[in-house]
Amino acid sequence: GTRRGANMGILRVDHPDILDFIQCKEGDHHFNNFNISVAATSEFMEAVEKEKEYALRNPRTKEVVRFLHAPMVFEKIVYYAWKNGDPGIIFIDRINQDNPTPQVGLIESTNPCGEQPLLPYESCNLGSINLSNMVRNGAIDWERLGMVTEKAVHFLDNVIDMNCYTLPQIEAMTKANRKIGLGVMGFADLLILLGIPYNSPKALEIGEKVMSFIQKKARDASRALALERGSFPNFEGSTYKSRWDAMRNATLTTIAPAGTISIIAGTSSGIEPIFALAFIRHVLEGKELLEVNPFFETLSKQEGFYSEELMRKIAHSGNIQGLKEVPENIRKLFVTAHDITPEDHIRMQAAFQKYTDNAVSKTVNFPHEATVDDVAKVYQLAYELGCKGVTIYRDRSRTKQVLYKGVVSPSKDSLKEEEFREGERKPKARHDVIHGSTRKIHTGCGNLYVTVNEDQEGHLFEIFNQIGKAGGCAASQSEAIGRLVSLAFRSGIEPEDVVRQLKGISCHTPVWYRGGKILSCSDAVAKAIEWHLQEKERRPNPEAEIKITLPKHPPVGERGHPPKSIGLIFQRGACPECGGPLIFEEGCAKCFCGYSDCG
Repeated sequence: GTRRGANMGILRVDHPDILDFIQCKEGDHHFNNFNISVAATSEFMEAVEKEKEYALRNPRTKEVVRFLHAPMVFEKIVYYAWKNGDPGIIFIDRINQDNPTPQVGLIESTNPCGEQPLLPYESCNLGSINLSNMVRNGAIDWERLGMVTEKAVHFLDNVIDMNCYTLPQIEAMTKANRKIGLGVMGFADLLILLGIPYNSPKALEIGEKVMSFIQKKARDASRALALERGSFPNFEGSTYKSRWDAMRNATLTTIAPAGTISIIAGTSSGIEPIFALAFIRHVLEGKELLEVNPFFETLSKQEGFYSEELMRKIAHSGNIQGLKEVPENIRKLFVTAHDITPEDHIRMQAAFQKYTDNAVSKTVNFPHEATVDDVAKVYQLAYELGCKGVTIYRDRSRTKQVLYKGVVSPSKDSLKEEEFREGERKPKARHDVIHGSTRKIHTGCGNLYVTVNEDQEGHLFEIFNQIGKAGGCAASQSEAIGRLVSLAFRSGIEPEDVVRQLKGISCHTPVWYRGGKILSCSDAVAKAIEWHLQEKERRPNPEAEIKITLPKHPPVGERGHPPKSIGLIFQRGACPECGGPLIFEEGCAKCFCGYSDCG
């Protein structure tokens, strides 16, 4: 698969440019390879709770520049996260409370997925234990887990010395602190093997127990290495000095997404729940390949309810919670990301954070109909439960998403249930009045007038093309292009995909227009759509001033209750490499084939 570069942009909430930063990814066309997060201070979070102002400071002189109303800033953070998945939040003061080498400097940022807070010039050195391999006879094999933890610490410490570094500053800082980040993958598979539902109190208990065990074994292994090889050079003055006689590594544990390596290992990603029990991958020559979770497939055959027809039904609907063909006890065990409440996502993240040196990378999935208030409550809950950061994704909140499955609950801004039933795509109905703009473009066949209309939600809905006088081959072809493009827009195809198909098609009479070539009428239509999208991004956004009511007390949730079926798969579309489903984790669209697109 293909992996595009990923970056992380973080700005402190008390920076004078914070309001511009919060909305910098408006429109999906800016900072495409960046995840962004706001570094929220304890002062800011307290000001939000007390509904007070807080100070913005010059980052160089630390002088107060102005004051902002904290709830207003928090509302904007929440609104844009709800709208587009960015920005996330990291709790920077909490991160620095756990900084093991404060004498070296303050931590200002994390790696792109947020699980590894780092000082300037430090580097990631991460590894994950496959927990699905730690079960024997229906119980956790603690002896094996301890042995693997010790060897993993030894291995990661060796990597520091054997690695080739691109800059001398990176080598110096990495070897001075010798940070490693040992985590886990396959946690959801572990729970299934133990017969424990992911969204249950027992699962939280297992999460804490497993991570506390790994943390203890990792520290014991690092101390043993330090007694043999020496402590990390910045040990003197570190927070370890008062508690330990030696320590080889400044940090030991991290929960990374483990997306690609979990695919290689054939297990679930990080501490995330299972994304989908079954899905269809499109392979060569238009063939479809049905892929089913191996644990679910094995159990369904053992229990006698397996059939390919049922598996395809599950692949199209997105979950098994409403399927009577599947026994109730199996439905309770095999919950997926879209069956789990956002509050339960956060509680699992907090359970692992208790025994993790660095941070925990996890995505909190929301259904499309989730409100801005829902997101605000989860951000507050993450802060209160001790998380170091939080990333959310609301289904279909990014315009790149082109494929939907499952049944969407009716709402003002959601598609009707019948529009996407069993994977069947039907074009949206047209309202009597919609608005748009008409652009005149000079082509080799004459002046082409392209009208681009938007629906009530601001999505491109249809286009009309008219060239010269009525009649003739050019006119009929332009009308045909307009009809097909309109059908694509109304059926959920993204404008960017349409532009890619039409742009660059050439004919025998190209012309110059606006400093560039118009190769054909098709090329002109593509450029008209492209220019419309660019102008659309520059429009002021009235929704940016939306107000929400902040919760005084975040909800306690319904731990242990049967899963609430949301009825969606949280997808961003079809993988360009294999045609399989893309899932959204930590600001990245990922596929089971290894494809990744971040930002």
